Amino acid sequence: MKRVLLYLALILTIAALMCACVSTGVTSQEVQQAPATFSYVHDPRLSAEAMRDIVENPDAVYGFSPDPESTRLGPYAQYDWTDPVFVAQAKEDRRAYHDSFQSMTDILDRMRAEGAAVEEIARAVSAERNRLRLAAYVNDPDGLEEARQSNLATYGNEDGPTPDYMFERYGSWEVVIQKAFSPNLGMDACCGLYDEYYQQYVNLGCIEN
Repeated sequence: MKRVLLYLALILTIAALMCACVSTGVTSQEVQQAPATFSYVHDPRLSAEAMRDIVENPDAVYGFSPDPESTRLGPYAQYDWTDPVFVAQAKEDRRAYHDSFQSMTDILDRMRAEGAAVEEIARAVSAERNRLRLAAYVNDPDGLEEARQSNLATYGNEDGPTPDYMFERYGSWEVVIQKAFSPNLGMDACCGLYDEYYQQYVNLGCIEN
């Protein structure tokens, strides 16, 4: 009888997991892609830039979760980064966000071909980056509000850092362009994407190879 009950419990557990996957648009195969014990080839702990907004969390799917004290990622600490279903969806959304950067590349290439000044390009690319950040929350009003509040706390502007803010901080329009393409390494680490975009971090000067 005990064996039968254990078997039924296992079936119910699997069914619940499948329902959760369907509700978030993530398949059970995607959930299983993260092994029980995960480690990166390139260790995020070696990068101060990556660790600025996250903490090591051995219970998290990819070993890291947002730091509750972080201005940028603190609001995301409330989510369960130990839940493989949630993290699989977060990974999918994060990769789509990276893919959306193509519109910035298009703006950069077009304006350079037209002979636009570096400042003009920097302003256009920065504005597009802010638009993309907020557009990522089109179906998540709570997340959008959290992002706006984080922007306000960090940059004094709900939409994100203005080009003038970035220029005042870095003193170079070329660097402003570079920073527009720079992702948040910590969020990538939480989502299991740190190795996937590592070479991009190197190319952008976010970290040294």
